Amino acid sequence: MPNTMWNLLEFKDNTAVVTEDGETFSYARLSEETEALAAVIPARCLVFNLCSNTIGSLIGYVSFLNHGIVPLMLDEHIDRELLDNFLTLYKPDYLWLPSDKTAEFKGEAVYASNGYTLLKRADEHAYPLYGELALLLTTSGSTGSPKFVRQSYKNIQANTRSIVEYLEIGETERAITTLPMNYTYGLSIVNTHLAAGATLLLTRKTLMQREFWDFFTQQKATSFGGVPYTYEMLDKLMFFRRKLPDLRTMTQAGGKILPELHKKFAEYAGREGKRFVVMYGQAEATARMAYLPAAKALEKCGAMGIAIPGGKFDLIDADGGRITTPETVGELVYTGDNVTLGYAVCGEDLAKGDERGGVLQTGDMAKFDADGYFYIVGRKKRFLKIFGNRVNLDETERLIKAHYPDFECACAGVDDAMKIFVTDETKIKEVQAFVAEKTHLNFTAFHVKYLPEIPKNDAGKTLYAELNER
Repeated sequence: MPNTMWNLLEFKDNTAVVTEDGETFSYARLSEETEALAAVIPARCLVFNLCSNTIGSLIGYVSFLNHGIVPLMLDEHIDRELLDNFLTLYKPDYLWLPSDKTAEFKGEAVYASNGYTLLKRADEHAYPLYGELALLLTTSGSTGSPKFVRQSYKNIQANTRSIVEYLEIGETERAITTLPMNYTYGLSIVNTHLAAGATLLLTRKTLMQREFWDFFTQQKATSFGGVPYTYEMLDKLMFFRRKLPDLRTMTQAGGKILPELHKKFAEYAGREGKRFVVMYGQAEATARMAYLPAAKALEKCGAMGIAIPGGKFDLIDADGGRITTPETVGELVYTGDNVTLGYAVCGEDLAKGDERGGVLQTGDMAKFDADGYFYIVGRKKRFLKIFGNRVNLDETERLIKAHYPDFECACAGVDDAMKIFVTDETKIKEVQAFVAEKTHLNFTAFHVKYLPEIPKNDAGKTLYAELNER
């Protein structure tokens, strides 16, 4: 276990954080705050961090990782019944939470700072912790499940170094928060910018709010990140008309972006002298596994790119053999130091060691082109058999979205009964006919249903499990 994740005093005079209230924290001040919090926790233990994109939440995260304390990162607005289940299963020693929530929980308030309070609970050191265990995060699809990804210090450090290298993050970068801190992509932005001595612009405002863009321009944000839904919203919000002279880099991960939208943002970046970088990752690989260099954004439109520095991809066929021929689809397997230890589903699992040995079967189906650039085709489990024909749910969804950009859709279902959910009730029959035409299958195989909105998690990713339950 390392002594520190970040050497904050290396950049002591740099600005580490600017809050949406305009308060500035130098790296020296951030270091003081994190040391003060760590001083009241006598030993390595488990802490639940109820996260928000605020300075209090950030101080907790940085303090815990820099002092061998293991945080389990959860959204501050998590459903209370779900949180109570996690508390029962994992028995954390402390809660680090917004001060206005402390009355809702049992425990002794032992420290408070910057709008957050440390609550000591009765479950002291309930479960032993594996020595290299650094952090617990939900997977994007398991926000209602007790399953968490176990990340090690080596995982986080390796992935942080790699991302800083390929995105060329330096001390002059000013990244604005567009994703939750408890989401692996949002957290990777925190990790990398603190490692580079750069500035984080912390805001809870969303892209849909005028205050977000006011803060963006006032603080001269140089970069932001987003999932495909983020870019769909930006397109509808007339983003391309905005004058953002300080913006240098836009990154995208969290699922495959529509090729048409990829092209739009790549063309915008080219015109405006900015970078658009498509990336690929999973919480099980700490954050990132691949990136598409900005210079290739247009030429390789639709690709997720090449393996990050220090990583390697293989494609495996149905018989377990390695695919060496371009344009051949197989399961994507990744190898690297950022591959996490495994999962935890209860407190006893926190003592487990490395169960993956640096190799991750991603569950994604992919292919590579003649130049070695990889393209995601779909999830291994996101295929259905319709009247004996294999249908890719992700590809069907992309077809509908590209043809009908004015409403949202999502595809789910079981063999011989695909369910297509749309947010425009007037288009049900039209969508059914469109999908039948594109797949050359009988329209009776596709059940199109109206939903006022497609269920999504805090990071904007579709909750397919919820759709399947419907």
